[in-house]
Amino acid sequence: MVYKVELKAPALDEFANLRTQVKWKNPDDEVLKASIENSQFWVAVYDIDKLIGTGRVIGDGAMYFYIQDIIVAPSYQKQGIGRLVMTHVENYLSNTCFNGATVGLLSAHGKESFYKHYGYVKRDGDSLGFGMCKFISK
Repeated sequence: MVYKVELKAPALDEFANLRTQVKWKNPDDEVLKASIENSQFWVAVYDIDKLIGTGRVIGDGAMYFYIQDIIVAPSYQKQGIGRLVMTHVENYLSNTCFNGATVGLLSAHGKESFYKHYGYVKRDGDSLGFGMCKFISK
């Protein structure tokens, strides 16, 4: 199967729908819109005109980059779309990052091995600490 790849953000409603398909909660549209617009890089994969995969990079554009929202619609998983998305993300990073930059990501539980193929390491708690996050709920 040949899919259409666009190196730009998907429409807000498409992105929200894709997040819903993988059981992720969506913030208010204005927050989601700002998040989409403030990203450094996007890749969106379509089956004709249906959004089936995304990935993006956020960060300061110099020292720190974070891979975010690597999402593949459930009915399209295990077909290489995640690899297609990551190939474009990795190409962007290799052309953008300066020597010494840090690229981070938060892997969904059980998906760590997917990212290991691209050279990402699981933080073991010894040399790098485990890493932490905080979710804001108001």
